[in-house]
Amino acid sequence: MATTSHPPPAPAPPSGPSGTVVVVGERYCAPYTVDLTVTEKAISVTDGYYTVTDINGIIVFKVKGVFLSFHGRRILLDADGNPLLTMQHKVLSMHYRWLVYRGESTKEEDLLFTVKKSSVWRIKTELDVFLASNTSQQQCDFKVKGSFHERSCTIFLGDSNILIARMNREYTVKNIVLGKDAFGVTIYPRVDYAFIIALIVLLDEVNESRSASG
Repeated sequence: MATTSHPPPAPAPPSGPSGTVVVVGERYCAPYTVDLTVTEKAISVTDGYYTVTDINGIIVFKVKGVFLSFHGRRILLDADGNPLLTMQHKVLSMHYRWLVYRGESTKEEDLLFTVKKSSVWRIKTELDVFLASNTSQQQCDFKVKGSFHERSCTIFLGDSNILIARMNREYTVKNIVLGKDAFGVTIYPRVDYAFIIALIVLLDEVNESRSASG
């Protein structure tokens, strides 16, 4: 009898107590829903490309670009300016692949996860996220589904319908007057919100790259 082969299941995401999704660190996994605002800023040598604030307007993270870097690189910093993640664009990749490392490292042993566009032909952006332990990359560990024109997205656990975070553009009077591009992000309980912010930034970077290329 002929047998049908199936790809091996992807490794389960790192987890902590009560099934928390941990990628960057357990300290970023709250037992309640976390609402954050990501604001994109004009390119500046001294300021971040993005700032991330909580519901009280307090800065939680900043994302900066490496000035005069030949390769696209973004660094996620905590509120005190400590580097948490380095997001490195892999050049000559038709799928807009980004490699994300712990701290300021770009060494292979410090790789945490890889993000790539599911298909270059899709109208709506989809990103596949593979943890470093998922070396086969036959099935993604997380999926980001977003609309390029509407700047909104949802983030799922693997190819399932388990929603772990969502993002929508924030239309406020202040943002419209100041010309700021702001995104409201809701992260569900026990999900690493530093990890989610990194995915939101990379989604925006992929959208910007797509816009610039045509």
